[in-house]
Amino acid sequence: MSFSVREARLEDLQKIVEMLSDDFLGKSRETDDLADYRKVFQRMQASGNNTVYVGEIAGEVVATYQLILIEGLSISAAKRAELEAVRVDKHLRGQGIGHLLIEDALKRAKQEGCKLVQLTTNQARVDAHRFYENIGFKPTHLGFKLFL
Repeated sequence: MSFSVREARLEDLQKIVEMLSDDFLGKSRETDDLADYRKVFQRMQASGNNTVYVGEIAGEVVATYQLILIEGLSISAAKRAELEAVRVDKHLRGQGIGHLLIEDALKRAKQEGCKLVQLTTNQARVDAHRFYENIGFKPTHLGFKLFL
C-alpha cells in the first residue's frame, strides 16, 4: 500500500464531507450542500494556521485530518497543535491508515515547533478513545462545549 498525505484542495471537499458524515454522529451534523464548506475551507486556507490534510492511496482520497496551530501563554508559552476531524474511509479502517495519519500530523506539529498536540473526541466514540490511547495520547482533561 502506497499511502501519502498532502494538503487538501477544494476538489477534495466532497470526499472529506462524505467521511465526516459517515458515522453515527456525523449523519446528523453534516449536510450535502457544500456551499458553506467551500467558504470555510477557503478561509481556513487563507489563515495559514488551520490546515486540512488528506491521505491518499493510488491518487484516491481515503483519509483526512485538520491541524490547527495555536500560540498560547500557558505551559511556558508553548505552541500547540489541535488535531480535529480525523477520519478514515469506512472500507479501509483497521488497516493502519489511522496510525499513518496521526504519525503525519505529529511530524507536522513538531516541524512547526509545537510542544504538544491536543484533541477532543466525543464521549460516545469509545473505539476512537482506545485508538488514541494506544498511540500514546492521555485523557488528561475534561472538555465542555456550548453551542451558540
